[in-house]
This record gives sequence, structure tokens and C-alpha cells, in this order.
Amino acid sequence: MPFPGIRMRRLRTSATLRRMVRETSLSVDDFVYPLFVRAGEGTRKPISSMTDCFHFSPDLIAEEAAEVASLGIPAVLLFGLPEKKDEQGSEAWSEDGPVQQAIREIKKQTPELLVITDVCLCEYTSTGHCGVIRDGKVDNDPTCELLAKMALSHAQAGTDIVAPSDMMDGRVRAIRDALEQNGFQDVAILSYAAKFASAFYGPFRDAAESAPAFGDRKTYQMDPANAREALREIELDIEEGADMVMVKPALSYLDVIRRARERFDCPIAAYNVSGEYMMLNAAADAGLIDRDAAMMEVLTSIKRAGADIILTYFAKSAARLLRT
Repeated sequence: MPFPGIRMRRLRTSATLRRMVRETSLSVDDFVYPLFVRAGEGTRKPISSMTDCFHFSPDLIAEEAAEVASLGIPAVLLFGLPEKKDEQGSEAWSEDGPVQQAIREIKKQTPELLVITDVCLCEYTSTGHCGVIRDGKVDNDPTCELLAKMALSHAQAGTDIVAPSDMMDGRVRAIRDALEQNGFQDVAILSYAAKFASAFYGPFRDAAESAPAFGDRKTYQMDPANAREALREIELDIEEGADMVMVKPALSYLDVIRRARERFDCPIAAYNVSGEYMMLNAAADAGLIDRDAAMMEVLTSIKRAGADIILTYFAKSAARLLRT
């Protein structure tokens, strides 16, 4: 029936009616809040490149995690900044590393909060690269062995989920084997399966002190032009034992999220990364957009594309809005 029998605006006439017919709804259950933990004590230091984000020492991070849990957010993602770095990134699997200490502190104070740990060597190596360097290049297979050691150390400290973000071939299998062989079969793997070599990581690399000392990461992170390849990466990680997979970044790759959602049945995560976060904050600070409205629109777009889990620095702000 043509107009006027059909008037699409009829279902937009009130806030309550719009809410009733809304196709996509955000929930605090969708969010994971990233946290940066650095070696030392008594540290809660603002990160200059990332609004409302901080470096926490292990002894203070549990208080922040408790606030996250109080908002109903189900999980945090931990990134570590060690006291010292070397070519192999050996602090990454230290029993007394900042992430390992933070896991224990959080689980002591807020055991119901899920702890996800980033598994990558870039914050720990003196080169700033995500693996062992041989002849000027990242050597894939030895790196996988070290990533497995790192993931195992996180499991031994009590993490719930390990999240390899390095983009080495075969690292999910190496991690899964290490966990299974050491009695940690219940520790889940959230793989950064389709992680693109993006320009939107800049603020994070400052926050994590992980910028590469030479070259770039384009030989292991994905070409932003490739969507079919992303689906191959996701499929391989699932076959190797990943329980959940991630697309990173989110906003420039909503099409990849959608294609992954249509093809795979496992939970799909998307990372609303630091550059996306700060781009919105900068526009809001300049008076160009409404921060809260834009934040919720962006997060809804990621959910609408098909993400089950959204890793975002907006998690606390969004959770507060959703509770009102």
C-alpha cells in the first residue's frame, strides 16, 4: 500500500514508541574496559594522549576494577608496562610482572569480574615489535613459543581469558596447546583474529609505550584493504582453538564485523580503539559534537554491525548513561 497508507514516521512519534520498536539495543553486558597497569607502587597517573585514562600500579588497579564491576561491566582488559625491556620481552612471562600482579589483586577484591589479558610482546621488547627480531624481521615461530609462555603465566596468575594481539601465524594453536597441557583447559582465548595495520592506534602506542623502534607492523598486521583475507584469518584462529574472535579497529571495519557475524557462530568482538576514542573526544572538546550522543551512536553502530562484545574506553561513561 503506497503513501498515505504507509507512513514510516508513525513509529517515530514518541520516545517510548521508538524504544519499543528499536532494532539494536546496547547493554553494559556488551562492554569490556581496557586498563593499563605499570610496574611500581602507588601509581595512578593520567595518560596525556587519552582522555580519562590512567596508568595504574598493581596495588591500585583493583580499586579501579571494582568501580568497573559496580557499573555492571563484566570484564576488563589488561595491558602491561614493565619496569625493564629486552629483545625477547622476558618480563612478559614473569611471575611478578605488572599484569600478573594485577590479575591477583583484582581477583582478590572483585572475583566476579572477568579478567582478560592482552598477550603480545610489543610493550615488553626493546624493539617495540610484537615478536623476536631475526635479521631485521619478526621471526614468527619462536615468537609463538614466547607468546605461549606469556599466556600460560597469565593463566597461572588467575586470568579468565587470554587475548593474543600479535598477529603471528599459529599463535592461537601454540597458546591453546600450552593451556591444555598445563591444566588450564577452562581459560578461554579471545583472538585478535583480524587486526589491521591502522592509523588509529597512535594514542594507544603512547599510552602503552609500545611504538616500534624501527619500521612498522605491516608484515604481520593486516592490510586495511583486505576483507576476504580477514575472514580467512578468523576461520584459521577458530580452527586453532579460539573461543571468541576480534576485529580491530571497529569503525573503519564495520563491514568486516558484519561479514564475520554472518559467517561464524562464535562470539564476535570489536575494539573501539584509542584513535577512534580520541577523535570523538577532540571533536567534543572543540564544541563540534555532543560527546555523549556521538559516543552512544558510535557504540550502537558497532553493535548493529554484529559485534557481541565491544572493547572501548567509553565503557564506564556509556554504562553510566545506560543506568539512568
